[in-house]
Parts: sequence; structure tokens; C-alpha cells
Amino acid sequence: QVHLVESGGDLVQAGGSLRLSCAASGSIFSFKAMAWYRQAPGKQRELVARITSPGSTNYADSVRGRFTISRDNAKNAVYLQMNSLKPEDTAVYYCNNWPIVVPWGQGTQVTVSS
Repeated sequence: QVHLVESGGDLVQAGGSLRLSCAASGSIFSFKAMAWYRQAPGKQRELVARITSPGSTNYADSVRGRFTISRDNAKNAVYLQMNSLKPEDTAVYYCNNWPIVVPWGQGTQVTVSS
């Protein structure tokens, strides 16, 4: 059974920080690359950051230097530390496998006010 639960979203002022968490079932997480995606209103879902099982990371240009993805393989969890948030970061954030996704979780809403 696949299972993804995202949490940590909130309303924050521009320049603020948030830490998102994702709990994944073992079948999704173990030895697989994980990623954070986001979908803003009226836009397509986009890849924000990804991390391999050993821990290599890659970021979208729009978040590089501000966001940090990490994972805890013992807890089947992946995190996204978001600093220097901008209004354009407002979106629903999802975690999933990369590059082939499984059914999506409910996501967590991040709203950045100007």
C-alpha cells in the first residue's frame, strides 16, 4: 500500500522560513529517489528538489540556495527546509518518488504574504 503524508505548511511573511515534512511508506521510500513538487494556482505541478537514497541533491533554479532537501532513511521521511521565502513560493507542496511518481498525497499548503 502506497502512502504519502505531507505536513508543515503554513502562512508566512516574505523572508520567513518553513520546514516541510513527508512521511512515506517503506515501499515508496526505500532505496528510491524522493522529491518535493509544488503546484501553484493555475499552474502545472513542478519539481522543486530531489534527493537520492545516498543523499545527492538537485534543485530547481528558482529555489537553489534558499531550499534544502534532506531525508532520514531510518524514519522513511523526507524534509524541505525553506528559507527566504517569496510570494512566488506560494503553492501546495507534495512529496513523491522521482522520476516515476506513485499516487499523490494531499499535499501541504504554503502561503507567503508580501
